Amino acid sequence: MTPRPAVPERQRDADRTRAEILEVAQREFARRGYAGARVDEIAESMRTTKRMIYYYFGSKEQLYIAVLEKAYAEVREAERLVDVEHLAPVEAIRTLAELTFDHHDAHREFITLVAIENIHRAEHIRKSEVLANLGTPVLDLIGRILAAGQARGDFVTEADAIDVHMMISAFCVFRVSNQHTFAALFDRDMTAPEHRSRLRRMVGEMTVAYLRGASTPS
Repeated sequence: MTPRPAVPERQRDADRTRAEILEVAQREFARRGYAGARVDEIAESMRTTKRMIYYYFGSKEQLYIAVLEKAYAEVREAERLVDVEHLAPVEAIRTLAELTFDHHDAHREFITLVAIENIHRAEHIRKSEVLANLGTPVLDLIGRILAAGQARGDFVTEADAIDVHMMISAFCVFRVSNQHTFAALFDRDMTAPEHRSRLRRMVGEMTVAYLRGASTPS
């Protein structure tokens, strides 16, 4: 029997190591921010060496950018897998809003990383070629839903895909990113299980109501 070539196995090991570094680094950056995270501690957490991390990523900044690329790619992949093409426009946009809520609720480190990168005025995202056009697919999806809804007469508001995406994201992100200050000021934990289904329904209905013209003066 001809032995299998060793290169694919080495490649699998390299991919596995790289993925493990990214997983640990994401937790560290989300916990301490870009400035506070230390490559030494990331290496210690996964029992590897700082040199090994630099071998795969080159620098702390490149590691951080790779973490952002991974986090954003996961969001976009989740959006890409949303099967709304067969749904009527109203149900499609509602479903997209609710599934965005689900993803942000399940990936709270992503929200933290977004907040951290905004503190840095997106200087690291701007250096990533991978992230340059990563937002296009979801905008295309929303654009198709809006066009279908307007053609059918379901949506009367002349809405821009970016604005609709921002409206959905704002609700879903705020619930996670501001949970502590909101709880301190209003004594309500927006991420508590008893509020989840109501808020999930709210973001969908809010988006639908806007597109149907609920804000248009009669």
